[in-house]
Amino acid sequence: MYPMQPAPPFQAPPFGQQPNAGRHPVGAVFLGFFASVIVSMLYSGLILATYEDQTITTANTLYLGHALLNGAVVGFLIGMVGRRNVGAHISGAIIAALGAFFGYTNAIPLIIADRQSPAAIGDMMEVDPLIPAKGWWNNETDGGVDWFSPLGLVLAAAAAWGLAHLIGSRRRQA
Repeated sequence: MYPMQPAPPFQAPPFGQQPNAGRHPVGAVFLGFFASVIVSMLYSGLILATYEDQTITTANTLYLGHALLNGAVVGFLIGMVGRRNVGAHISGAIIAALGAFFGYTNAIPLIIADRQSPAAIGDMMEVDPLIPAKGWWNNETDGGVDWFSPLGLVLAAAAAWGLAHLIGSRRRQA
């Protein structure tokens, strides 16, 4: 028989598993959500401040720029905090798209309150609470669908997922 050998000072992780140190996918999603809310509120405020002077081209450019910025901020934060977690990347894409949507739709009640009165928002909610979403989807000048709206969602989601994947895959594990 051979003499007993001392045990190694630590247990090595099994092959194929990586330690979870330094990755916080849930925290990354919450951080991305809060950043998306802030970017959307800033966009709604910008629209409220400039809606009287905007052309259709300016409004569409601001919306697409907001969608790209929202996706970039969310993707950057999720890539930095969530690292390689695919669930966090997908959640970031969904959050960025929702941020682009709500940034636009939250500006409409603010414009109604500015044009008429804050009581007009209550009237809008009684008549049709989906007026902001219908305004997001419909093209009022030509009729039909405003295709810049879904394009903004795709841009926000693609920017968020792409940046989260790019930044998360380049970060080393702790």
